[in-house]
Amino acid sequence: MILATLLYRASHLAVGVLAVAQRHRGEPVMYAALAAALALSVLCHGTALRQGWFRGRHVWADVLVTGCLLPFALYLWAGVDEPAVLGWSMLLGGSASSVAAIALDRLHALAAVVLLVLTHLAGYRLVGASPAVLGGHVNSLLSSAAMAWVFWWYLRRQGRLLDEANARALEAEAHRARYAERLEHHRALHDTVLATLTTIAGGGVDANAPRVRERCAREAAYLRRLVQRYADEHPRHAIGEALEAAVTAAEGLQLRVTAQYHGLPEVPPQVAAALADAAGEALNNVRRHARTGHAYLTATGETGGGGVVVTVVDRGPGFDPREQLPGLGLSGSVRGRMAEVGGRASVDTAPGEGVRVELRWPA
Repeated sequence: MILATLLYRASHLAVGVLAVAQRHRGEPVMYAALAAALALSVLCHGTALRQGWFRGRHVWADVLVTGCLLPFALYLWAGVDEPAVLGWSMLLGGSASSVAAIALDRLHALAAVVLLVLTHLAGYRLVGASPAVLGGHVNSLLSSAAMAWVFWWYLRRQGRLLDEANARALEAEAHRARYAERLEHHRALHDTVLATLTTIAGGGVDANAPRVRERCAREAAYLRRLVQRYADEHPRHAIGEALEAAVTAAEGLQLRVTAQYHGLPEVPPQVAAALADAAGEALNNVRRHARTGHAYLTATGETGGGGVVVTVVDRGPGFDPREQLPGLGLSGSVRGRMAEVGGRASVDTAPGEGVRVELRWPA
């Protein structure tokens, strides 16, 4: 856009040079006006080329001096009284409006274009220009601003689309790399840790033999490095990962959990942690109080709202919700955690009907 508007200004300056050289060779005011327009063009566009974009005060200087003051200076000091003679200076207003349309914010750009239009109306009225000449120049000025703004909007839009496409491509490549790395780790685990455990489980070797213990220690160190690397590269901020950690912890305490996840959205890390902690406490309640070794956890995203609903269900004996049983931790560990992040927890139960804990965010 800098180069495009520079070429546009250069075409107008070329018209001015030809007009002054052919008709006003002996008039120093004309040369001074042309030199002023050239100097402001160099300042505005030269600075933009060096620094990467236009500076607001330079654009305003170009609009006010080149676009607004220059025509009146020619009228007052050079005695210009014909539309054709004044026309080359009016042309510069069109290139000034194109720069203002892309370099200034909307309100300032509108003010600059209005000033340039008023300059055209007043200047051409002073020299008695016909309505056709006046309309043509005003139309050119407005069209220059509109087309420059449309081109600038289109280029920015295409740039955003390109950035988004590049981001998706990078994410896809990263996903493929993670999958390939995970597959390599699976193969290594199959050939080392799983092979060792299978051999020991089958009774083919003495688990206390020094060589077996040495191999187990070596493979345990490998597992620790693998887990540490995964934890460093993939922090558990996603709701699915946080809930899976709670499920794994419950399974480590001999509770079988059937977990299902569907359409989970991105949520803030503190929300994911609160949901996982509350779900973990609900699973702990199943293990401690429900007299059943099986629980069901379901997590779904709410369509269109970005919310999450997590339910923990057991088929135990249930209890009377009017009676607060000691040790359930529903008030602090479950309801309290959800309330802190703007969610809520509800419990649906009855004697002989099991317990259903629902965690909802946002409330």
